[in-house]
Parts: sequence; structure tokens; C-alpha cells
Amino acid sequence: MNSLAKLLEAALFASPRPIATEELAALDPEASPAGLASALDELREHYDVDGHGVELVEVAGGWQVLTRPEYTEAIERAQMAVRPTKLSPAALETLAIIAYRQPIGRAEVAEIRGVDVGAVIKSLHERGLIDVVGRAEGLGRPLLYGTTRMFLEQFALRHLGELPRVDELAIALRKNGEEPVMAADLVEAAGVAAEAAAAPSAAPEAVVEGAPGA
Repeated sequence: MNSLAKLLEAALFASPRPIATEELAALDPEASPAGLASALDELREHYDVDGHGVELVEVAGGWQVLTRPEYTEAIERAQMAVRPTKLSPAALETLAIIAYRQPIGRAEVAEIRGVDVGAVIKSLHERGLIDVVGRAEGLGRPLLYGTTRMFLEQFALRHLGELPRVDELAIALRKNGEEPVMAADLVEAAGVAAEAAAAPSAAPEAVVEGAPGA
């Protein structure tokens, strides 16, 4: 590898979070955008071609060196990795509803789930997975929620467009006897995991941090 690729590798190895291309560029002010892109390609190819147990992944608007999915289970089984506290089924379902329907208010989430979701939304907000992205029109102008960059990081997504399409999802929740509202496990692969409840449409293009068009 060239010296720039090695420098990028050192920085990515030392970082616990994805690093944006703009931040990587600050490591070598003399590197051109093309040179930086070439170094990233060289580093990614180095991991892929030489059969390393890690890979360079573009996630949440940045770059990160991650364990390959096929080795994750063994590492977790040996308790060698620090993983985020697992979300409860109620939290996973609520998070997925927000991910697919955002921006969405608490009352609509509660209507879909059929139970009060105040405590779950508070927990997801405290964990940085969702945030307030606006207010709805109408009486009281209730808060609207959307997912955050932390959500993308935790589930190894570059953007919301990488959420599984509804026609790929497995579980259907019925809402007041109407057409099913889709739900699913967003299968854990390369860190992508959540249980979903979604409108019958493709992944959203909500204007929230990290979303397409944001």
C-alpha cells in the first residue's frame, strides 16, 4: 500500500466511529480528492484480495474498518467484542416503525403498535437512535420523530435507502382491520439488525441527518 493508504488505515483503526471523507482529508492536506479516493480503494482492495478478517465499509456518511459478518458470531460468543445493549422487542418494533414512517408522531406509532409508546420513545431518544425532526400541523402541533446518524452507525447503513424494501419483509401487523402494515426483522448482517413495522412502500427519503437528500 502507498503511504496515504497506510495513514488512512491507521486513523480508521484508531477510531471507534466512522470517519467522514472530509475528516480523512485533513490527515494529509496535500492529498487531492482523487488521491484520497484512490487510497481508500487501495485499502479496501487490500482487505478484500488478501483475505483479511476485517473490511473497509462505507457507513453513516463515513468510513470504518469492521469485522467481516462471517466472524461476528464467533467473536460475540467468545465475548471478545463490546456490543451495544440489545434492544427489547418493543424498542426494536418502535424503532423500525419510526425508520420506515418518519417523520412520525408518538400517537401514530402508538396506533400502529396498539400500546402506549411514550417510555419506549424516551429510551430510544436517550440512546441517540431517534430525535425530534419537526412538529406536525394540527392541534397541539405534536413532535415528529426520525432516525439519527447514530441509527445508521449502529446498523451499518450508509443511508436510509439501504433499509430492506417492504416487499422483502416478513411480518405483517394489521391496523384496525385495514390492509396489513408491514413489519420485519432487519436481518443482522454486517451489524444491520432491527425489527420493523412499516408502511407498504419502499424505504423513506425523510429529511433527517444521514437520509437521502439530507
